[in-house]
Amino acid sequence: MRRIYFDHNATTPVDPAVLAEMLPYLSGEYGNASSVHAFGQAARGAVERARESVAALIGARPPEIVFTSGGTESDNAAICGVVGPTTRSGQLPHIITTAIEHAAVLHTCQALERRTADVTYLPVSSDGVVDPQDVRRALRPQTVLISVMHANNELGTLQPIEDISRIAAEAGVTFHTDAVQSAGKVPLDVAQLGMHLLSLSAHKLYGPKGVGALYVRKGVRLAPLMYGGHSERDRRAGTENVPAIAGFGKAAEIARAHLAQEGARIAALRDRLEQGLLDRIPGARVNGPSVPRTPNTCNMLFPGVESESLVIALDLQGLACSAGAACSSGATDPSHVLAAIGLSTADARACVRLSLGCNNTDGDIDRALEIIPAVVAAHRGVAASQRQPVHTP
Repeated sequence: MRRIYFDHNATTPVDPAVLAEMLPYLSGEYGNASSVHAFGQAARGAVERARESVAALIGARPPEIVFTSGGTESDNAAICGVVGPTTRSGQLPHIITTAIEHAAVLHTCQALERRTADVTYLPVSSDGVVDPQDVRRALRPQTVLISVMHANNELGTLQPIEDISRIAAEAGVTFHTDAVQSAGKVPLDVAQLGMHLLSLSAHKLYGPKGVGALYVRKGVRLAPLMYGGHSERDRRAGTENVPAIAGFGKAAEIARAHLAQEGARIAALRDRLEQGLLDRIPGARVNGPSVPRTPNTCNMLFPGVESESLVIALDLQGLACSAGAACSSGATDPSHVLAAIGLSTADARACVRLSLGCNNTDGDIDRALEIIPAVVAAHRGVAASQRQPVHTP
């Protein structure tokens, strides 16, 4: 049985060319990139080539790329690096973000809120999009940072980043965006989009886990999150993870080369999957269908089912996806993203995310359109039988 993987927003498989790029630095090319001898300089060359490739993917200059351990560290470094202990006019620094950010942003903001900052969490529309004018209205004299993600990890919806960038520039406020879910899927040009800081993660675009990057526009002051040696131009202490960084560079190079063609192909698959499920499953609907989205992401509501049980049943049939409600075993709260777009608790717990990728084919869509409706119907039948009253003689 061919297994179908529809969970690329969680992680992607490592591209074979990426693995090949990494292997030398896991064996013979084992130097420390900070060493001056030949071994070290070979490692340094790999790091700098990767920096060029990652910079090219987003239209940045290589010195503006800081390698990190992943998107979470990049988000933390951006937010804490700007906010720190600073104040304006003797008051706590103020952050503006949205209610649907990734936990790496939300939990960082919440931690700062408990200690050294005020935070405004903006609402979003039923499609999961923030109104730029809400950002403008939330500005204060003490605002030091706006952090709004580019693409939402659950819905795929794209935020009006250019409009928010202009508002930030007019106010003289630093603007950060988490682009972990958009990089490699949609075009990114930091000069055009106008942000000061941007977070990336390799394992979302067919690179290895454990490596990411933070774009820091030239001239932006950023306090380091970690202290130690002089790696990454004193912006991120610690020995560089050369194999992973080399892999990240190759993944960025491949993504840039195939972005338009692969994006169109995957979008066509996603659209066929969505329409097929809407046609076959009564009451099904797409979350966030009427706004721009990443080409691979589909978040669907199937009323009358419980998403975690559905995900397990689909996995048993050979199809991997994820629950739209971010509730791991034992959790009681629905996804904060689905709650923010106005879904009831019951509906939020009846959503699944199907995120496609480069290995998916028309045959996968055909098979998914057989599996998913049948499993949903079976779960609805079980749920209906459980609601029937029990008659005793």
